[in-house]
Amino acid sequence: MRGCKQVLSGARGRTSIAIMGAGFAAALLMTSLVAVAQDQSAAKVEDTIFARKTMMSSLSDNMDQIEMMISTGKIDLDDAHEHADTISVMLMAFPHLFPPASNQWKPGADIDPVTGTFASPDVWSKFADFYKRAADASKTAFDMSRADKPDELKAKTAQLRTACNGCHAAYLKTQ
Repeated sequence: MRGCKQVLSGARGRTSIAIMGAGFAAALLMTSLVAVAQDQSAAKVEDTIFARKTMMSSLSDNMDQIEMMISTGKIDLDDAHEHADTISVMLMAFPHLFPPASNQWKPGADIDPVTGTFASPDVWSKFADFYKRAADASKTAFDMSRADKPDELKAKTAQLRTACNGCHAAYLKTQ
């Protein structure tokens, strides 16, 4: 420990720190350049479909937590706010997980439960509506995250559930 204090004191110590800092900065720059140079075409459509299924599962889990609080009468507004805020953020990102190449639903096809899609082709032919529904639902979830009273949370939760069910009715295939 004593040796470290001596090295850090004086000009030699400041020079050593400057060299270490410059080395760290160079290493950070090199790793960021590698990330930029990576081939983005390596991502597969199945990976995108899996990502959106994963996000939908997480959205559903967060909604279930809020609805459980409401159904049991054990509403923790702070906890509900966190779940609703998460839902809001996810819904903003959700439509971006539907690139045109992921339009792969086919009637009667044997759909892989992990990488197959249940998204209706209408998602892409009516994308403006799909996008607006997600944005509106995100706003409702945001409003839920700011609800001051349990009754306000309940009302916004019912509104969000209606929005989710409407979107699923329009854009989800069940075979």
